[in-house]
Amino acid sequence: MKTIDELLAEGVSGKRVFVRADLNVPLAGGAITDDGRIRAVQPTIAKLAEAGARVVVASHLGRPKGAPDPAFSLAPAATRLGELLGADVAFATDTVGASAKETVAALADGQVAVIENLRFNAGETSKDDAERGAFADQLAELADVYVGDGFGAVHRKHASVFDLPARLPHAAGYLIATEVGVLKKLTADVKRPYVVILGGAKVSDKLAVIDELLGKADRILIGGGMAYTFLYAKGYEVGISLLQKDQVDVVKEYMERAEETGVELVLPVDILASKDFPDLKGKTPAEFITVDADKIPADKEGLDIGPRTRELYASKITDAETVFWNGPVGVFEHPDYAGGTSAIAQALVDSNAFTVVGGGDSAAAVRTLGFDENAFGHISTGGGASLEYLEGKTLPGLAALEV
Repeated sequence: MKTIDELLAEGVSGKRVFVRADLNVPLAGGAITDDGRIRAVQPTIAKLAEAGARVVVASHLGRPKGAPDPAFSLAPAATRLGELLGADVAFATDTVGASAKETVAALADGQVAVIENLRFNAGETSKDDAERGAFADQLAELADVYVGDGFGAVHRKHASVFDLPARLPHAAGYLIATEVGVLKKLTADVKRPYVVILGGAKVSDKLAVIDELLGKADRILIGGGMAYTFLYAKGYEVGISLLQKDQVDVVKEYMERAEETGVELVLPVDILASKDFPDLKGKTPAEFITVDADKIPADKEGLDIGPRTRELYASKITDAETVFWNGPVGVFEHPDYAGGTSAIAQALVDSNAFTVVGGGDSAAAVRTLGFDENAFGHISTGGGASLEYLEGKTLPGLAALEV
């Protein structure tokens, strides 16, 4: 995989460099609530601009239906990128139309432009190779060189991620190089004990990575909504908690495999439970009880790990040399149910391990709960991409850069 430093050594002054970034930031009322992904790609964009490149930044945001939708415009991200760069950033109001062509043509050496949301064009996400390729052809007309730095999208076989690098000289940006380097530390020559914390809503989203990690991790700590399928598989009553009954047999098999292979699979011992899912907008005080994990009332839903589980999980992290965490262990968006996720984050901070926060909601939780990002070994920008890498899958965006 060609590095951006090699690309810079060849010279990029005056060249149009297409940077496939991941500016898929959360928005509330048109305002960015977490700019972590923009800050993550800033070093690559800044370095190219300093070298005299005419930088064309592209990304997706959200899941528009292949047509323009103002709710998913990249305009706020372009504005924030300009603030971080300390320079004006031009913005094209389309992807490959007149605005994009005119905006790119107007760039001078060292200037930066952002084109509109790639997913406003159906060709970006099409499963039809010809349709996707046709869109990649149009994108290629905007650039001389391609730099892949949108790690959060490398597991997608999309036009700007997979097809476009085949049409232009290409290299990996700083962010992708960093992300891949970190993930290699989680898959090859891992320092042990190796502890994995998995949370989030659905156990089905994590089955493949659990399957892979049962042969690699020393301990797997389970939390979040997915924990209730494990508890149910143990024969516990889980009330109205999130439950995937169709996955119970698979979960039972994994628990048996963990015992056979000596992997410590740790489940919650107590739970914060309530009759009602909390109001996340007003964040009004929640009514809940703390119960043993095998005594969740039939009319209540588990919404966070309890205090004894927090202490237990922290103790399982204390002696770790490597920790990977993907998925909050409770409804952290509400202050009354953020304690478990906060306790996990604090345990990582307090440990002497190499700690990796696996993107997505986990990264958002760390920032929302006020933790210093520098206190962790690495905060990934791609939750789904990180998981698929750990599952051993070939990621299309990385494969395209390696050709």
